[in-house]
Amino acid sequence: MRKLLQAGGILATLLAVLTLPVAAQRTISDVKITYKVELPPEQLQMDAMFANSSMVQYIRGNQSRIDMNLNVVNYIYLINAADETVVTLMDNHGDKYLIRTDKKGYEQDVKRHQATQFTDQSETRQIAGFTCRKAIGKTPDGSTFDVYYTTDIVPENRFYNRRFLNLKGIPLEFEIVMKGGLKMRVIATRVDLAPVPASVFDVPGGYREITADELQKIRS
Repeated sequence: MRKLLQAGGILATLLAVLTLPVAAQRTISDVKITYKVELPPEQLQMDAMFANSSMVQYIRGNQSRIDMNLNVVNYIYLINAADETVVTLMDNHGDKYLIRTDKKGYEQDVKRHQATQFTDQSETRQIAGFTCRKAIGKTPDGSTFDVYYTTDIVPENRFYNRRFLNLKGIPLEFEIVMKGGLKMRVIATRVDLAPVPASVFDVPGGYREITADELQKIRS
């Protein structure tokens, strides 16, 4: 009888330990993540105006927003996972443009990013109060980038940023591959789990609507 009780106690302890990671994970619908953006030295030497760039990621249910402030040019991406649409806003020295991506373009973009694969590494680090694990992302064209992500908080909306569709958590530090192979690094400085106002996802006025092809010409 004693052996049975001991075995039962050991089993209960093992079950408790095995369920701890699941209990520690928190599924969220709202979050605001503030990042600092570090550009490679080569880029800063060419244009010091890129210094002190930043990024903010908002998530509220099926809606998400990404603000990329590069000082010389600012981008806002309003993503609606329910409608499968994206609105891109670009402010280039006061010249403001709006580009709409319809459902077909949205699905093509999702399919392209679904081909990116992430391979976990053993390295971990603390970022903005969360334990993050390193992974290496590899895109279909063979380019790679580092990312550190946390599984402590997991968004209900997995399409909040299509770049990380196959990642198992929220990225709090990652690289963005630029033209010429240079990489900018994006590092979270604050994670705010308070409700995100619905007004954050309103499309502002004052932007001239253009096509994606016209935007590509402006960017080049």
